[in-house]
Amino acid sequence: MALNVGLIGCGNISGIYLENSRRFSEFNIIACADLDMKKAEEAATKYDIEHVFTVEEMMTSPGIDIILNLTVPHAHATVALQAIEQKKHVYSEKPLAISFEDGKRIVEAARLNKVTVGSAPDTFLGGSIQLAAQLIEEGAIGKPIGASAFMLGLGPESWHPNPEFFYHEGGGPMYDMGPYYLTALISLMGPVRRIAGSAQITFPERTITSPTKYGEIITVQVPTHVSGILDFVSGATATITTSFDVSGTRTPFIEIYGETGTINLPDPNQFNLPLLVKRHNEDEWNEMRPAEVAFDNLRGIGLADMAKAIELGRQPRANGDAALHVLEIMHGIHRSSEQGSHYIMESTCSRPPLLNQEHISK
Repeated sequence: MALNVGLIGCGNISGIYLENSRRFSEFNIIACADLDMKKAEEAATKYDIEHVFTVEEMMTSPGIDIILNLTVPHAHATVALQAIEQKKHVYSEKPLAISFEDGKRIVEAARLNKVTVGSAPDTFLGGSIQLAAQLIEEGAIGKPIGASAFMLGLGPESWHPNPEFFYHEGGGPMYDMGPYYLTALISLMGPVRRIAGSAQITFPERTITSPTKYGEIITVQVPTHVSGILDFVSGATATITTSFDVSGTRTPFIEIYGETGTINLPDPNQFNLPLLVKRHNEDEWNEMRPAEVAFDNLRGIGLADMAKAIELGRQPRANGDAALHVLEIMHGIHRSSEQGSHYIMESTCSRPPLLNQEHISK
């Protein structure tokens, strides 16, 4: 039976969740809420949502099983904890919270209240990363020994209507985009045990060039060029760099280096793009394509998998433990840079099983 979902936060990202909700039979979005009631009303009208609630009404409604938390990052923890207190399951946009301590509170509160927590990104459930995971499980490149990941570009002030939060606490390139890359890495290589990090603020001020707030100045409060070295429990190592300060790059998005070959992965913020594989005894890279339609945006598949998991009594693939582990990795990279020493991880998680082991509607 499909679970009823109440969506809180009708901003930029909400549209794809509302649109895709029609594709998944595991859940129904029946209500939406926002601090700006006009936004909630517009979303309900556009996507034929039955109810428009205040946040308080959403939390106490007996007809809501799952809160879909699409608020801005600094509100993620407050909304999640409020929902958990009302015995509701929660699926949040990334990151799980903006502080590791709040992330731990969310996971512990969910355990005590016997509800399920899930979190974006769910792009690792798309065809590209699922195909890479299958290849690794089949031994196509041998045991992974290392990886590299790069998210290099200019900041969102040129296109986002309200880009200020990207440069305030909980923002920056690692907290904004790092979850896509780190979730992909841990889904392919397992948990991380130790971190070294380096981070800097390159430009203390940014000028907004998007139309809504053109010319306004943002004072940057968080590092905008962030690098980390990750030591995995498995013994593999990886490097990751995320930046809002780079004009151009020719680096790969993600590469996984195995004992007998390499997998070159496409943008982990996309679904169902080709990947490249090169083995030791081959001269050329071989392109491999997922079976799904290229670029098909499946955001919401993690929520569908969570609804299915609640029904079956198992852990969802985009689960709270993995989201907390990713949050701690980002926290650890920044903390290592501040303290000038390795950061030792507290949390852990398991590699999720392949999605093709269980049917999820699309």
